[in-house]
Amino acid sequence: MPSLQKVALVTGAGSGIGRATAVAFLKSGYHVVLTGRRLDALQETADLGGSPGNALCVSCDVTRPEAVRDLFAQCKQRFGRLDVLFNNAGVTRGGSIEDIAYEDWMTTVSTNLTGPFLCTQEAFRLMKSQTPQGGRIINNGSLSAHVPRPASAPYSATKHAISGLTKTTALDGRPYNIACGQIDVGNALTEIARDMIERSKAAGNYAQAEPVMDVEHVAQSVLHMANLPLEANILSMTVMATKMPFVGRG
Repeated sequence: MPSLQKVALVTGAGSGIGRATAVAFLKSGYHVVLTGRRLDALQETADLGGSPGNALCVSCDVTRPEAVRDLFAQCKQRFGRLDVLFNNAGVTRGGSIEDIAYEDWMTTVSTNLTGPFLCTQEAFRLMKSQTPQGGRIINNGSLSAHVPRPASAPYSATKHAISGLTKTTALDGRPYNIACGQIDVGNALTEIARDMIERSKAAGNYAQAEPVMDVEHVAQSVLHMANLPLEANILSMTVMATKMPFVGRG
């Protein structure tokens, strides 16, 4: 039976922004499909949401088309529809551009760009065919989609590409009531952010520690985007630590 509650699917839900956002959806009454590589971490996230009966945990490698197809098939079978996809899963690889290994480049592109593309395809197919038709896709971008950090070519290149994916998805979704937007996050305190900040410090790019913010602010921003009626869309939102060096000279 299709669910009367809204249904959200969150990739990379086992930690960081994905975990915080999945918990926020659960606490707001959504049914939530949580996906990532580690089933134990996904279950921990579901427990934190306080409504484990509303959660479906699915281990999935979003870089594999057949795994993504199965993920969305399980979502449809369990909940009957999909209202929100949050493309969040991502990795960071860095270093001076001439030293970046091919394997690190391909891992970053596969996870940060191919994964969201595959998930968007499946979400689009489901949202287009369901009744009522439509839904919302939210991509996790980055401030690196606008101003890259030094020594971050794979990550920054994929986040620039996500901006293109967001806009083309928004255009293709118009006839089917499918909205698409992007949230660009700056210095939410996650493992990825900590790694990039430490790498920048080690390279001598910043003279002092960068300000950070609680990841919960990101989760609440995604929830706000998700809760808009489909007649309205936030195409791009920036959520950042107020004092981080991004605007002007910081």
